[in-house]
Amino acid sequence: MLKLSNVMIGSDNPRRLVEFYTRVLGEPSMTESGYTGWMLGGCFFSIGEHSEVHGQNSTPGRLIFFLDTEDVKGEFDRLKGVGATVIKEPYDMGEQFSLATLADPDGNYFQLATPYEVPAQA
Repeated sequence: MLKLSNVMIGSDNPRRLVEFYTRVLGEPSMTESGYTGWMLGGCFFSIGEHSEVHGQNSTPGRLIFFLDTEDVKGEFDRLKGVGATVIKEPYDMGEQFSLATLADPDGNYFQLATPYEVPAQA
């Protein structure tokens, strides 16, 4: 069985992303050897320099990570205030599920989402 343990964003300007995500997520859980990361639930989220990454993300919709929150609208407003780029304002995907799409300074998309319980597989 595989388990997702880490999502890393590579950048040619990791300091800028670390500053941004510190405003989004709070103080990092770890800073070591040029990498910075936060423990989010059961997955580690990290940022580091990558030699094959340069400039803005040219395909930001290819990989999108979600940040769960009970208050999508409130977090959306807060993140807009700390410099996130608005891609799509909060919207409902049914009675109990909301989404909003934002981008970080490198143009990577992320979504705010109402927590969703994935049904158990039969």
